[in-house]
Amino acid sequence: MEKRPTRERILDAAHELWTTVGLARTTTKEIARGAGCSEAALYKYFAGKEELFVAVLSERLPELAPLLDRLSADPGKGTVEENLTEIARQAALFYAESFPIAASLYAETRLKARHDASMRRLDAGPHRPLEQLDAYLRAEQAAGRVDAGADTFAAASLLLGACAQRAFAYDAKAGKEPPRDVDTFASSIARTLMGGIAVRT
Repeated sequence: MEKRPTRERILDAAHELWTTVGLARTTTKEIARGAGCSEAALYKYFAGKEELFVAVLSERLPELAPLLDRLSADPGKGTVEENLTEIARQAALFYAESFPIAASLYAETRLKARHDASMRRLDAGPHRPLEQLDAYLRAEQAAGRVDAGADTFAAASLLLGACAQRAFAYDAKAGKEPPRDVDTFASSIARTLMGGIAVRT
Protein backbone atom coordinates (compact mmCIF):
# COMPACT_ATOMS: atom_id res chain seq x y z
CA MET A 1 0.00 0.00 0.00
CA GLU A 2 1.34 3.45 -0.97
CA LYS A 3 2.40 5.65 1.92
CA ARG A 4 0.47 8.92 2.27
CA PRO A 5 2.40 12.14 1.50
CA THR A 6 4.52 13.42 4.40
CA ARG A 7 2.54 16.65 4.82
CA GLU A 8 -0.73 14.70 5.14
CA ARG A 9 0.80 12.36 7.71
CA ILE A 10 2.06 15.33 9.74
CA LEU A 11 -1.41 16.90 9.76
CA ASP A 12 -2.99 13.58 10.79
CA ALA A 13 -0.46 13.03 13.59
CA ALA A 14 -0.85 16.59 14.90
CA HIS A 15 -4.63 16.33 14.87
CA GLU A 16 -4.57 12.99 16.69
CA LEU A 17 -2.03 14.08 19.33
CA TRP A 18 -3.65 17.45 19.96
CA THR A 19 -7.06 15.83 20.37
CA THR A 20 -5.76 13.27 22.88
CA VAL A 21 -2.82 15.03 24.60
CA GLY A 22 -3.50 18.71 23.94
CA LEU A 23 -1.72 21.42 21.98
CA ALA A 24 0.39 22.74 24.84
CA ARG A 25 1.84 19.37 25.86
CA THR A 26 2.68 18.04 22.40
CA THR A 27 6.10 18.74 20.90
CA THR A 28 6.97 18.91 17.22
CA LYS A 29 9.31 15.96 17.84
CA GLU A 30 6.34 13.84 19.00
CA ILE A 31 4.28 14.94 16.00
CA ALA A 32 7.11 14.01 13.62
CA ARG A 33 7.47 10.61 15.30
CA GLY A 34 3.71 10.05 14.97
CA ALA A 35 3.93 10.97 11.28
CA GLY A 36 6.87 8.63 10.70
CA CYS A 37 9.25 11.40 9.64
CA SER A 38 12.06 13.49 11.08
CA GLU A 39 11.49 16.77 12.89
CA ALA A 40 13.52 18.44 10.13
CA ALA A 41 11.02 17.10 7.58
CA LEU A 42 8.15 18.60 9.60
CA TYR A 43 9.85 22.02 9.46
CA LYS A 44 10.12 21.73 5.67
CA TYR A 45 6.32 21.97 5.53
CA PHE A 46 5.49 24.11 8.57
CA ALA A 47 7.43 26.98 10.13
CA GLY A 48 6.32 25.93 13.60
CA LYS A 49 3.55 24.57 15.77
CA GLU A 50 1.34 27.62 15.25
CA GLU A 51 1.41 27.34 11.45
CA LEU A 52 0.67 23.62 11.80
CA PHE A 53 -2.23 24.46 14.15
CA VAL A 54 -3.78 26.78 11.54
CA ALA A 55 -3.39 24.07 8.88
CA VAL A 56 -5.06 21.45 11.10
CA LEU A 57 -7.96 23.82 11.83
CA SER A 58 -8.50 24.58 8.15
CA GLU A 59 -7.79 21.14 6.68
CA ARG A 60 -8.79 18.57 9.30
CA LEU A 61 -11.74 20.17 11.10
CA PRO A 62 -15.22 20.91 9.71
CA GLU A 63 -15.04 23.47 6.91
CA LEU A 64 -16.34 26.61 8.59
CA ALA A 65 -13.93 29.16 7.07
CA PRO A 66 -14.25 27.99 3.43
CA LEU A 67 -18.06 28.00 3.76
CA LEU A 68 -18.07 31.56 5.10
CA ASP A 69 -15.68 32.70 2.36
CA ARG A 70 -17.85 31.16 -0.35
CA LEU A 71 -21.05 32.72 0.97
CA SER A 72 -19.47 36.18 1.41
CA ALA A 73 -18.08 36.13 -2.12
CA ASP A 74 -21.38 35.11 -3.69
CA PRO A 75 -24.39 36.29 -1.61
CA GLY A 76 -27.93 35.71 -2.83
CA LYS A 77 -27.67 31.92 -3.21
CA GLY A 78 -30.24 29.85 -1.31
CA THR A 79 -32.16 31.61 1.45
CA VAL A 80 -30.40 33.47 4.24
CA GLU A 81 -31.98 31.11 6.77
CA GLU A 82 -30.73 28.04 4.89
CA ASN A 83 -27.24 29.51 4.75
CA LEU A 84 -27.27 30.41 8.44
CA THR A 85 -28.43 26.89 9.27
CA GLU A 86 -25.44 25.40 7.44
CA ILE A 87 -23.09 27.94 9.04
CA ALA A 88 -24.44 27.06 12.51
CA ARG A 89 -24.08 23.34 11.79
CA GLN A 90 -20.49 23.69 10.63
CA ALA A 91 -19.65 26.07 13.49
CA ALA A 92 -21.09 23.69 16.11
CA LEU A 93 -19.03 20.81 14.70
CA PHE A 94 -15.92 23.01 14.35
CA TYR A 95 -16.01 24.26 17.94
CA ALA A 96 -16.75 20.78 19.29
CA GLU A 97 -13.54 19.52 17.66
CA SER A 98 -11.32 22.57 18.18
CA PHE A 99 -12.07 23.22 21.87
CA PRO A 100 -10.33 20.06 23.15
CA ILE A 101 -7.29 20.87 21.00
CA ALA A 102 -6.84 24.46 22.19
CA ALA A 103 -8.03 24.06 25.80
CA SER A 104 -4.60 23.12 27.15
CA LEU A 105 -3.20 26.50 26.04
CA TYR A 106 -5.23 28.26 28.73
CA ALA A 107 -3.31 26.42 31.44
CA GLU A 108 0.02 27.94 30.37
CA THR A 109 -0.09 31.75 30.24
CA ARG A 110 3.31 32.25 28.58
CA LEU A 111 2.65 29.65 25.91
CA LYS A 112 -0.78 31.13 25.19
CA ALA A 113 0.71 34.62 24.80
CA ARG A 114 3.28 33.26 22.32
CA HIS A 115 0.57 31.33 20.48
CA ASP A 116 -1.67 34.44 20.28
CA ALA A 117 1.21 36.52 18.88
CA SER A 118 1.81 33.87 16.20
CA MET A 119 -1.90 33.76 15.33
CA ARG A 120 -1.88 37.55 14.82
CA ARG A 121 1.16 37.24 12.53
CA LEU A 122 -0.65 34.57 10.50
CA ASP A 123 -3.89 36.63 10.46
CA ALA A 124 -5.64 33.71 12.11
CA GLY A 125 -7.43 33.13 15.38
CA PRO A 126 -10.90 32.93 16.90
CA HIS A 127 -11.88 36.38 15.60
CA ARG A 128 -11.72 35.28 11.95
CA PRO A 129 -15.03 33.32 11.76
CA LEU A 130 -16.77 36.25 13.45
CA GLU A 131 -15.38 38.70 10.89
CA GLN A 132 -16.22 36.33 8.02
CA LEU A 133 -19.81 35.82 9.17
CA ASP A 134 -20.25 39.57 9.68
CA ALA A 135 -18.95 40.10 6.11
CA TYR A 136 -21.45 37.54 4.78
CA LEU A 137 -24.38 39.19 6.60
CA ARG A 138 -23.31 42.65 5.39
CA ALA A 139 -23.21 41.30 1.82
CA GLU A 140 -26.74 39.95 2.23
CA GLN A 141 -27.78 43.28 3.76
CA ALA A 142 -26.42 45.10 0.71
CA ALA A 143 -28.39 42.67 -1.48
CA GLY A 144 -31.59 43.56 0.41
CA ARG A 145 -31.99 40.12 2.02
CA VAL A 146 -31.14 41.24 5.58
CA ASP A 147 -32.88 44.20 7.19
CA ALA A 148 -31.03 47.49 6.63
CA GLY A 149 -31.19 48.30 10.35
CA ALA A 150 -29.88 44.93 11.54
CA ASP A 151 -26.61 44.89 13.50
CA THR A 152 -24.72 42.26 11.50
CA PHE A 153 -21.81 42.03 13.93
CA ALA A 154 -24.17 41.39 16.84
CA ALA A 155 -26.03 38.77 14.78
CA ALA A 156 -22.75 37.03 13.88
CA SER A 157 -21.69 37.11 17.55
CA LEU A 158 -25.00 35.57 18.66
CA LEU A 159 -24.83 32.71 16.18
CA LEU A 160 -21.18 31.79 16.71
CA GLY A 161 -21.41 32.41 20.46
CA ALA A 162 -24.28 29.91 20.69
CA CYS A 163 -22.27 27.34 18.74
CA ALA A 164 -19.17 27.85 20.89
CA GLN A 165 -21.25 27.64 24.08
CA ARG A 166 -22.76 24.35 22.91
CA ALA A 167 -19.25 22.91 22.50
CA PHE A 168 -18.19 24.29 25.89
CA ALA A 169 -21.25 23.06 27.78
CA TYR A 170 -21.50 19.58 26.26
CA ASP A 171 -18.88 16.96 25.50
CA ALA A 172 -20.12 13.77 23.84
CA LYS A 173 -16.78 12.05 24.50
CA ALA A 174 -17.21 12.67 28.22
CA GLY A 175 -20.79 11.40 28.09
CA LYS A 176 -22.49 14.82 28.19
CA GLU A 177 -24.69 14.76 25.09
CA PRO A 178 -26.37 18.00 23.95
CA PRO A 179 -30.17 17.93 24.38
CA ARG A 180 -30.61 18.41 20.61
CA ASP A 181 -28.75 16.87 17.69
CA VAL A 182 -26.61 19.27 15.67
CA ASP A 183 -29.07 19.60 12.77
CA THR A 184 -32.01 20.48 15.02
CA PHE A 185 -29.81 22.90 16.98
CA ALA A 186 -28.53 24.61 13.80
CA SER A 187 -31.96 25.08 12.23
CA SER A 188 -33.37 26.43 15.51
CA ILE A 189 -30.52 28.93 15.94
CA ALA A 190 -30.89 30.14 12.34
CA ARG A 191 -34.68 30.45 12.60
CA THR A 192 -34.43 32.38 15.87
CA LEU A 193 -31.75 34.71 14.51
CA MET A 194 -33.81 35.42 11.40
CA GLY A 195 -36.53 36.79 13.69
CA GLY A 196 -34.21 39.68 14.45
CA ILE A 197 -32.56 40.32 11.07
CA ALA A 198 -35.21 39.48 8.47
CA VAL A 199 -36.24 42.31 6.16
CA ARG A 200 -39.17 44.24 7.66
CA THR A 201 -42.11 44.69 5.31
